[in-house]
Amino acid sequence: MLQKLKKVDYVVVFILLIFMGISIMSIYSVTQGTKFAGSHIKMIEFYVLAFIAFFGLVIVDYKLLVKYALYLYLFGLALLVAVNFIGTDVNGAQGWIKMGSFSLQPAELFKLILIIFLTYIIMRKNKSRLSFWHDVVPIGLLTFVPFALVMIQNDLGNALSYVLILLGLLWIGNIKFWHALIALVVLGAVAVGSIFSYIHFHDNIEKFMKDIGREHWTERLDPWLVPDKATAKASYHTKNAKLAIASGGMMGEGYMKGSSVQSGRVPYTYSDSIFVEIAEEFGFVGSSVVLLLYFILIHRMILICLECRDRAGPILIVGIIAMMLYQIFENIGAFIGLMPLTGITLPFISYGGTSLLINMASIGIVMSVRVHGEEVDDEMLTPAKGTAAQGGQAKAGM
Repeated sequence: MLQKLKKVDYVVVFILLIFMGISIMSIYSVTQGTKFAGSHIKMIEFYVLAFIAFFGLVIVDYKLLVKYALYLYLFGLALLVAVNFIGTDVNGAQGWIKMGSFSLQPAELFKLILIIFLTYIIMRKNKSRLSFWHDVVPIGLLTFVPFALVMIQNDLGNALSYVLILLGLLWIGNIKFWHALIALVVLGAVAVGSIFSYIHFHDNIEKFMKDIGREHWTERLDPWLVPDKATAKASYHTKNAKLAIASGGMMGEGYMKGSSVQSGRVPYTYSDSIFVEIAEEFGFVGSSVVLLLYFILIHRMILICLECRDRAGPILIVGIIAMMLYQIFENIGAFIGLMPLTGITLPFISYGGTSLLINMASIGIVMSVRVHGEEVDDEMLTPAKGTAAQGGQAKAGM
């Protein structure tokens, strides 16, 4: 066990400890004197559990997770179905299962399950190129099922993460160039068609959006286009977040001195909007430090990916990198006007037990690839192939 722990990339561990410090300080800053006071203590407890999960997964060979991926996938789907019946509604999304003082968010958990399961599928194909009908379409359908279940829960942020994970794994799985090009053309055509339809059929679309929850969707599409008082209320969050980030300037207003976040004008600064607190209180410099830490973390993950000899390891890591990049870009982009607001958390910093545990477990799997990646064991992943090979050797011996 000690030999395995010695192989851990402790630069990554150091970065995680820095994230822990940033998270606890930020949560303390915005929750003092509010009903959420003491959340930083809860976050410390989450981090203790998360580091236990991290080092536990370092010791476990990641190939075992891939081997039993189908069972994990079915278990994850069962949770996504169950949450629609026994789940708790939080901020308009019924996506949490209460377990005593802890709340489990199955959509967050399923991101990691999906990465492991799609890695298993791609490994079983054992092809130099993925074919469209036999590989890409089935993999897409297996991703669409959890995507649809999470969309029913009104959780756009996590649903979109499944799509990004799918794209990342298709890329590392060596999808054919023409298939990727066709997919990009189709996505581009859908985007252009949607914009064209919105411009030329604006009134009908506005009426339809009102029927399905106009406030919710107008805030996500463009919070600055406010046609009436109802949507003005919905755009409150994003507008004030942009103003708070702008007021931070180069060096920020100072720790616990952010006028917007301290006054409560920006909602959820302890969770989804925590980057706004960092930007306002520590300015462009503080925000850049956070982005630099993410860059170093992802760079170290890429290095581990390149050094791995086993085929499953790089596929897993690319899926995890795709998940991380989406969360970072979506969370920060939503508050600077680049992305719609979807309620996705900022990895390792936002308050939230499930999100932190899943992200730390993901890094634990990356470290497991570093520790166990030199041990190539195709028989574990493809037992049928291994059995056949043994049978062939037995016949040769006869």
